[in-house]
Amino acid sequence: MAPVSKPSTPRLGKALKRAFFARNVREVAHDLIGATMLVDGVGGIIVEVEAYHHTEPAAHSYNGPTPRNQVMFGPPGYAYVYRSYGIHWCVNFVCEEEGSASAVLIRALEPTHGLAAMRRRRHLQDLHALCSGPGKLTEALGITIAHNTLPLDRPPIALHARTEDLEVATGIRIGITKAVELPWRYGVRGSKFLSKPFPK
Repeated sequence: MAPVSKPSTPRLGKALKRAFFARNVREVAHDLIGATMLVDGVGGIIVEVEAYHHTEPAAHSYNGPTPRNQVMFGPPGYAYVYRSYGIHWCVNFVCEEEGSASAVLIRALEPTHGLAAMRRRRHLQDLHALCSGPGKLTEALGITIAHNTLPLDRPPIALHARTEDLEVATGIRIGITKAVELPWRYGVRGSKFLSKPFPK
């Protein structure tokens, strides 16, 4: 029997440190597109994110700190994980200076590392459906509330800068009822791994 060839995994860019996140949340969101996110070595290329700022009512931090969102008010470069609709986890990266309480929601990945683990966790084979949504990608990467408040530049989390130029699309955020007009969703234009295509 001929050996089955495995797809080659893309080379990783430089490791992103917590200082990367100490900037305007929308700039960070834009620059995360094409970066690689790994949790215990499992993950892929970030193809879709959304920015949330404490000054707009769609942000969890808009009404001040709570036990759930406390990490958002701390220093940048930490994970904020919360349960959405009581069903699935969502992972965010805290940005800007301490007290700003702004973060980037990771919405979709192109799977590149640990495909067998992701397929086992998601109980499906379709590569395009493994991480095409915020709840799907956390399940695929094994992210739970245990990852809340963890630093983004230490194991089990690793982030690597993008290694090639790509076209970043922008649009309005998905699944919210407040500040719906803000074009703070970013993604790889034309990617087959998005949670939802961007308008032409």
